[in-house]
This record gives sequence, C-alpha cells and structure tokens, in this order.
Amino acid sequence: MTVPLPPLPPTADDAYRPGGRSMADIADTEHRQLLGLADQVTDPRLSPERRREVAEVLTAAISRHLSAEEQYLLPAARAALPESAERVDRELEADAALLTALKALAGPDDPALADVAARVRRHVEAVSALITPLREVATDAELIRLGNRWEIAEEAAPTRPHPGTPATPPWNRVVEPALGVVDKVRDAVTGRRTYLADLKRDARD
Repeated sequence: MTVPLPPLPPTADDAYRPGGRSMADIADTEHRQLLGLADQVTDPRLSPERRREVAEVLTAAISRHLSAEEQYLLPAARAALPESAERVDRELEADAALLTALKALAGPDDPALADVAARVRRHVEAVSALITPLREVATDAELIRLGNRWEIAEEAAPTRPHPGTPATPPWNRVVEPALGVVDKVRDAVTGRRTYLADLKRDARD
C-alpha cells in the first residue's frame, strides 16, 4: 500500500513568499510617521505640554527606527548596491548627528527642535533614495525576511538616543538590545510616551 504525500514546498525565493511585511514597506511607513511627528513638533500652535509629548514620541520613534535601519537596511543596501557604499557611510554619519541633536534637546521650547525636524526630513529623503533601487534588486522573499528581522530589532531597540554606540553589525546587534532594556525600564518608571498610539490615545481622552 502506498500513502499519497503532500507536495514539498517550493524552495526558490521567487516561488516562495514568507509571511510578514517587506522591510522596504516598513521603512516607507515609518518615514511617513516620522515626517508627521516632525511637522507636529514644530507646529507653533502646540502647547508646551503637547510639544513635550510629541518630542518624547519622536525621540523614541527615531531611536528605534535608526537602530533597525542600521542593523538591516543599510547593510543590505551596501551589499546589494555596491555603488551606494559612500551614500551609506554618509547616512551613518547623519544618523549619529541626528541622535546627538536629539540627546542635546533641552525641552519642548528648545529652538533646536526645528533643526531636529529638518534632520528627520533629510534622513527620509536620503534613505528613500536607497530603498528605491534596493526594491529593484532584492526579491520579495528577501525583503520580507529582512522586514521580519527589522520588526524584532525594533522591539528590542533603545527608545533614547545613544550616539556613541556602534552603528554597524555585528556590535550594534549586541549593544542596542542591552541599551533597549535599560531604556524601557526608565520609560516604565517615568511614564514616558514612546509610541504614536500613545499620542492618539491622549487625543481621545
């Protein structure tokens, strides 16, 4: 007697699509969110208290975003797009400068918030210029696998700027989760807002 067996799953990347979201799509979505936060934090109609809350979320969102981006998107661009190596190096320098500017903010009325917002906008423009050609050379399966790693990295990432930490693998994948644990404890103790959903919930209350 023979038992009919189900067919084996395809093994080629172009035939198999893993579950999850593409890293490119995640980055694009987060870039739109960061631009929205940058616009909010520089809105002169905001009260100082609301500006402080938006600045907290913007700081946490950028810290998480840059951590995941430096662990996966920028290395992927460097590997898949050899001609982009200099742009990747410039972006790593710009990321460090953005984190430094965030760390130096003195409060919700700090005029340097405008500079932070401008740096966020330049970041989005520069990285978007890397994502477009990356979509063209990477398969859907590769981008989804990277997206799954991105989301795990963001969950473990710091929520505060640490500009002096390693910005390239493998050390950033070791150091940043450790810093993330410390940051999350501080956030829990102080009640600090770190997600866009926190702002939306406050607006409903």
